[in-house]
Amino acid sequence: MPSYRVSAAVGLLQPGVAAPDVLPEAVETARARVTVEAFDVAVVRGQARVTVRFQADDDQSARRAGWAVLARLDELADISGRSVTRRYGNRWYKV
Repeated sequence: MPSYRVSAAVGLLQPGVAAPDVLPEAVETARARVTVEAFDVAVVRGQARVTVRFQADDDQSARRAGWAVLARLDELADISGRSVTRRYGNRWYKV
């Protein structure tokens, strides 16, 4: 089964949103649609970046799951640098 990932840089949080809640919300959104393999928050170029890696049957279902995660993140915070990618070998390509 192909491996995909969705990621976005997270900026200012919306009022009432706690920082520790952002990643679990993204993961739960993905889990409702696909099998989550891994998830992480990293600091990239001085910005927090949320990444959720998952398995999906095809590009279309992966795209839907990725967009749902990005929509949820957008409700929680200002996000930028959005991407949904698929793994081929050891490289990631846009879906």
